[in-house]
Amino acid sequence: MNTKSIAVFCGSKKGVNPRFESETKVLGGLMATLGITLVYGGGSVGLMGAIADSVMEAGGEVIGVIPEVLVSWEAQHKGISDLRVVPDMHIRKRMMYELCDAAIILPGGNGTMDELFEMLTWNTLKIHDKKIVLLNCDGYYNHLIAHIDAMQANGFLHEDWKDRLLVCSTAQEAINVLV
Repeated sequence: MNTKSIAVFCGSKKGVNPRFESETKVLGGLMATLGITLVYGGGSVGLMGAIADSVMEAGGEVIGVIPEVLVSWEAQHKGISDLRVVPDMHIRKRMMYELCDAAIILPGGNGTMDELFEMLTWNTLKIHDKKIVLLNCDGYYNHLIAHIDAMQANGFLHEDWKDRLLVCSTAQEAINVLV
């Protein structure tokens, strides 16, 4: 796979586990070193800020996409290569999908879950066929994985979810499956 850009979906907060931020920074450094452009939500705070800062510090390229409503909440990042302010969340997600070759899902909250499941749904519907990696840092997504297994076991998924969503424990593993 010729991965030139990766969308990273993650929290606008850092979470309580310091490994979330440290693994995020490792990912950013790896992406920059490999010449992979980061596409992300455009914020300067939380894990979003950490991924953007780490890519920029390592000399990489960053495209941020932020909806007008979140400019003040997520404090739009003013130190990245390219910041695009869009009218709403739907346009943000669509633009991020269009700009990326693959996606990595880091720890996050409701917005991150929305982005993960929309991307998975679009993949299942064959709107795109981009690889999606769930970075399960320190078991953050263990309960979600168990729930997706339950959806599968109860007949609510059209195919084996593991064909659409790759689960990795570290940033290095995630990069390895995408390059």
